[in-house]
Amino acid sequence: MAVVTGRPLPDRTFSRGGAAALFWVVAAAVPLVFLGTFFAWPVLTLLARGVMTDGALDLSGFADVLSRDRTWRVIGMTLAQSAVGTAVAVVLGVPGAYVLYRCRFRGQGLVRAFVTVPFVLPTVVVGVAFRALLTDGGPLGFLGLDGTFTAVVLALVFFNYAVVVRTVGALWSRLDPRLEQAARALGAGPVRAFVTVTLPALGPAIASAASVVFLFCATAFGVVMVLGGVDYGTVETEIWVQTTQFLDLRAAAVLSVVQVAVVTLALAAAAASRRRQERALRLQTDSLVRQPLRLRPGADLLPAVVTAAVVLGLLVTPLAGLLVRSLRTPAGWSLDNYIALGTTGGANALTVTVWEATANSLRAAVDATVLAVVVGTLVALIASRRPRGRTAKRAVGLVDALFMLPLGVSAVTVGFGFLLTLDTPPLDLRTSPILVPIAQAVVAIPLVVRSVLPVLRAVDPRLRQAAATLGATPGRVLATVDGPFLVRALGLAVGFAFAVSLGEFGATSFLARPDRPTLPVVIFRLIGRPGAENYGIALAAAVVLATLTATVMGLAERLRTREATGW
Repeated sequence: MAVVTGRPLPDRTFSRGGAAALFWVVAAAVPLVFLGTFFAWPVLTLLARGVMTDGALDLSGFADVLSRDRTWRVIGMTLAQSAVGTAVAVVLGVPGAYVLYRCRFRGQGLVRAFVTVPFVLPTVVVGVAFRALLTDGGPLGFLGLDGTFTAVVLALVFFNYAVVVRTVGALWSRLDPRLEQAARALGAGPVRAFVTVTLPALGPAIASAASVVFLFCATAFGVVMVLGGVDYGTVETEIWVQTTQFLDLRAAAVLSVVQVAVVTLALAAAAASRRRQERALRLQTDSLVRQPLRLRPGADLLPAVVTAAVVLGLLVTPLAGLLVRSLRTPAGWSLDNYIALGTTGGANALTVTVWEATANSLRAAVDATVLAVVVGTLVALIASRRPRGRTAKRAVGLVDALFMLPLGVSAVTVGFGFLLTLDTPPLDLRTSPILVPIAQAVVAIPLVVRSVLPVLRAVDPRLRQAAATLGATPGRVLATVDGPFLVRALGLAVGFAFAVSLGEFGATSFLARPDRPTLPVVIFRLIGRPGAENYGIALAAAVVLATLTATVMGLAERLRTREATGW
């Protein structure tokens, strides 16, 4: 105890330690309570409906469901679409990562921003865009790809190309080029130098990207619903069919368990790959990092051509086709489809106008973004800590893993679970307008965590220790050390949360009230209604939704930091 002028000063060691402990307890409790209430409880309740009979465990449903040929066909189709989509996305994405992150050229920032847009586009919009492109009468209808396995895979690659480009590009931009140059000087050709030097260094990033892409391909609900139909249904769509059409909760529960098992394996692989990638990033940060190389017309011709072909052929073409088809009407070229957005469609196909549904989507997205950013930031703060104790390290890793689960569990499962659990006081939210934003926030939280966490993990822990040693309280340490990094990452996090919430379809299709549908729900309803007028309005509405998400991500990309590249 210190003594100054004969008067003892109070020992604040305990109070500071107690304040720090209280802060972290609260920081962990808030997201855990949110996850437990609005994710674990609904999902487990739905699963229990399938594995419990009269309060007793009954696994006969597994034998019944897994003995059906339909079940194994759906599981096989899910694995096939995911595996092929992942392989194609990686093969096409690695050249894109090199061109967009290792090289430099005029307009690079604009291309990077555009490449990111497909990832956050609503799955319904992606499905409608490819359908408009490939259907009879569409620009590429002569290829006969509408309703085929190839069409689904192309849409999945369109959706996930940015994941590979950004994840691999983040590491590639930091690789010291002298190693590859040394291999070239020793006589290795360009291909051999890449395969033996650069590719192994990129391994952690490629593995991380592949595992995440596989996860997203396996849970692409809207894409498969619009493009695949019954013939190419996946576990995700089969859960929806069994729940809504057959009312077979037991079958849906069994399929949900299968999906959770696959997702858990994919998440474990993604987490292990991500840890290796982050270690590689730290090693590269400590070494000499060169500036990006100017794109060389000769040496970089192949990756440049591949990237240009993907961007123009796979990314631009569907969106341009969607825009063009939205301007075509039976009477010729006009804006009639956009004018009709103020109506309820042909034969009153809708209960509200498209513009009213757009307003509903924007309100819900704002609420969901606030929830997702608050909860996701708390999770990222916890997961970014580096405790010394083994138990504490495992606890931090467990928190990170738990909040990745909503990425892989069917949004349909979450939505239907809401209906089963949030129907009695004090949580009777069936008629509450906050129900949809909560479901959307559950889906968006993992993306917020993946946007913020890499930035916080890049903070040198010695800075926090020094601030604490100098007497800073836990709150002040966060404000002065983590705060500046966190602010730079929040722009991208807010953009992702808002865009994903705006286009969420799986859970919202269950929860949106008939008088308050969101824009993705309205688009899907219009596609299912007969008549050229309804289809034209659906195309125009899809353009509106795509424009909103692209604008949001364009603004967020301007606030992107170099470190904010995790998924």
